[in-house]
Amino acid sequence: MKITEALVAEHLVFQNLLDHVEKVAPAMKTLAELKSLAALTAAMLDAHSRTEDALLIAPLEPSFEQLGQRQTFHDEHHLIDENLALVQRAKNLKEARHLILTTVVLARNHFDKEERIVFPMADKMLKAKTLNELGQSWLHQRKSTAG
Repeated sequence: MKITEALVAEHLVFQNLLDHVEKVAPAMKTLAELKSLAALTAAMLDAHSRTEDALLIAPLEPSFEQLGQRQTFHDEHHLIDENLALVQRAKNLKEARHLILTTVVLARNHFDKEERIVFPMADKMLKAKTLNELGQSWLHQRKSTAG
């Protein structure tokens, strides 16, 4: 499996998580509930972002640099992470709800950009063998963190 295929599959899982967050966050009655949901979302997205940065973004850094987009993708990951961290520091339910729902929009936009720009770029610029090797590295990382 190519790394791009693996990451698209992870995005599908995250889209389901984000659907759930959008559905339940407006009805949550306590700040603790929202903070718990944000912590779960943050943990899952953090693992994905670290893997994505190490296995896909790093080999494409020169291409991003040429396009002037190198920092953009790192900044988007950071902004998503920061918003979820802000949920943990929120003092009231309304603020936390706004932050987590804003993060859903940010994450969806980021995934869309990766699927429209980054993954096709990787498929075009990296050799099939490299994409498959990176896919194997992804699988190895997932197996080692799961077990």
